[in-house]
Amino acid sequence: MENKSTKNGLRIFAAAFAQSLSASLAEASGAASRLEIADKGTIPTNASKPIQFKLTVEGAIRGDCFVEFYEPQVVALLATIMGKPVTALDSNNLALLTKIVAAAAEGLCQSGFAGDGALKAGIAQVSGLAFGGMSLVPLMATEPQAELHVLLFFSPQLLESVSSVLGKSAEQNVEGVDAPSYNLNLVMDVELNVSLRFGQRRLPLSDILELSSGSIVELDRMVDEPVELYLDGKLIARGEAVIVDGNYGLRVTEVPQPLTSQFLN
Repeated sequence: MENKSTKNGLRIFAAAFAQSLSASLAEASGAASRLEIADKGTIPTNASKPIQFKLTVEGAIRGDCFVEFYEPQVVALLATIMGKPVTALDSNNLALLTKIVAAAAEGLCQSGFAGDGALKAGIAQVSGLAFGGMSLVPLMATEPQAELHVLLFFSPQLLESVSSVLGKSAEQNVEGVDAPSYNLNLVMDVELNVSLRFGQRRLPLSDILELSSGSIVELDRMVDEPVELYLDGKLIARGEAVIVDGNYGLRVTEVPQPLTSQFLN
């Protein structure tokens, strides 16, 4: 049975591998590709012949992760990468797929998702494996060119390792400990709206209706008091209002608490 630490560890490992495999696929195809953790209900029930790899991790995290693709999706993917029709998999095609997965494994080790722990990884194509009883995390990408499902199966040794190393650190981060960079790397390109608050004032509706051009509304803050910077209604910094190239700006003078803990809480 998966406890909270185990689930946290599985998702962190799977998200890091998904990001690395996305980068490897994008480099091979020259087009953006994004794999994400999917709901287990999205796994195709009519999947044909699987293509399987064993990812062996050593170092701060140890154990085997089995990576499973579906042949029809791989054929479509390789056709996109190679720029020509692929009707069946041969040794050359499988060698290209192996190279892509191996690059993803190398990127996983260099991503720093396991904190300061050094990792090494090896890839080998395998076949005929049954994964009954193993913990599963599915990945999925839906691109204009092709749909891709990838299944990650965790060996008992790797399951225990990610639970111990990654699961506990994830629980600590939720409690306010600084978050390792691998968590925030997944959302670094997300755009957010921030707002500056110079002050506020409560007014009756009758007073608001009397406002006109030239009216002055007195705020609840002195001129020399710091301006507040808000993200989604949460105070993240204070500072001094400045003018930059004719626009208002903020020179930050105080950050109440580490920003990473605010994102994760």
